[in-house]
Amino acid sequence: MAVKYICSSVPGPVRSSLLLLFLLTLASLGHSLPYFLNGRPRGGLLGVPRVRERRAADLPEKWITQRLDHFNDADLRTWQQRFFMNEAHYKPGGPVFLNIGGEGPLNSKWLSDEVMWVRYAAKYGALCFLVEHRYYGKSHPSSDLSTANLQHLSSEQALADLAYFRNYMAEKMNLTSTKWIAFGGSYSGNLAGWLRLKYPHLIDGAVATSAPVLAKLNFSEYLEVVQASLATSKAGATCNKNIKTAVTSMEDNLKSKEGQKLLETIFQLCNPIDVSKENDVQNFYAMTAGNFEGVVQYNKDNRAFEGAVGTNITLDTLCDIMTEISIGDELHRYAQVNTLMMKTYGQSCLDISYDDMIQEMRETAWNSSAAEGGRQWVYQTCTEFGYYQTSDSKSQPFGPHFPLRFSIQQCEEIYGKQFNQTTITSGIKSTNTNYGGLGIRTSNVVFPNGSIDPWHALGIRKDISETVTAIYINGTAHCANMYPETPEDPPSLKEARQTIETLIGKWIQSRKK
Repeated sequence: MAVKYICSSVPGPVRSSLLLLFLLTLASLGHSLPYFLNGRPRGGLLGVPRVRERRAADLPEKWITQRLDHFNDADLRTWQQRFFMNEAHYKPGGPVFLNIGGEGPLNSKWLSDEVMWVRYAAKYGALCFLVEHRYYGKSHPSSDLSTANLQHLSSEQALADLAYFRNYMAEKMNLTSTKWIAFGGSYSGNLAGWLRLKYPHLIDGAVATSAPVLAKLNFSEYLEVVQASLATSKAGATCNKNIKTAVTSMEDNLKSKEGQKLLETIFQLCNPIDVSKENDVQNFYAMTAGNFEGVVQYNKDNRAFEGAVGTNITLDTLCDIMTEISIGDELHRYAQVNTLMMKTYGQSCLDISYDDMIQEMRETAWNSSAAEGGRQWVYQTCTEFGYYQTSDSKSQPFGPHFPLRFSIQQCEEIYGKQFNQTTITSGIKSTNTNYGGLGIRTSNVVFPNGSIDPWHALGIRKDISETVTAIYINGTAHCANMYPETPEDPPSLKEARQTIETLIGKWIQSRKK
């Protein structure tokens, strides 16, 4: 099934890899952006799968012309959207599987035969499309990422892109009468479920994995789940107790010059602490808590999340450090966790400068480090979702040091004063009104979530109807069911994958509605 005649040519010179540019920029800028920002690690919420098979990486990039604004017929501007196609398992008359890109660059490894949606495609003879989200990766609708240009970055525009993509491909490839199934994980899991909700005549079913469908301003539950997840480690409740002790020690040391010097040394800070800069101090607390957040969020998922010495970093890894007496007191153990994460991501020092972070996030060029996805994703949180992982809950061990105001202030200082709590709250209300939040009313959608994953607190955890079902996977983290299988997968994860496969089969066999 050749598709050369339906794809737009690559616009202008082929762009350099954004990931490479991002890494090079980080090396020169000193890592001002934290690895884990608003719950999003660099590269996007859905991590790259660890795969043995490499054929998918050789699949060529393809392009389709999209409208800049699908809801303004007077605006005729267009742009080029990147996608990949895998027809290795397609059988004439089979379904089409549409995997939706999220808030990061698209990676063709997601078309490897080892990842689960492609394994489902092999079973059902499906044609696979992997489509990049507007404004992420190489899909550039605008000349830069200025705030004015970001006005066309929204979930609604992204869904309209997908609807157009579906219709275009269906017509050109004679796929109008076949079933289309959408897949996504994390934010793109939202999009998968919402695509079925908004365009039920185009999409016949959706697997919406780890989808935080409820937009919420103050997502204080995030750290509550982190605490509960850390308590499932071999160290149990002692892990959280020692983290809390370490944070208290940080508070005490910040009160004296001698203590500040100790923190600068053991946490390998890039610059001396200036306690008069409250934002820097808040950033320090947030970044050290983020060391735990990121690991818990992806605990034991089969993704490219390797330590510096080649060992997987799990919540057990971190809690073992927090309970290892030979390292020193709880503060030094907390700092050792930070050292491990710095080595893992190639950081020579920890930059807690809030002003440096804001300045970097204000960069609008496509080759800036912020353009890897951080600037775009934070913009979406400031306009549609909130999702701010604050320290406002008392049921967590990281202290009260990065409250809601810390996140709101970032919106105002990165994009402008008009992005304040009032406008953010209005955008969140619109999102939940538009899509339904936890009360979504649709059909043929399954919502898998993991008990370890903090994002499950904003997801569907109970069946809504006979055709809108939830799978709560005990002991697994973010998007675990999407990654390649491993011998260590718990029975609950194996059962979840089988249930998803069965549901897809039912949707394919059912009469089109």
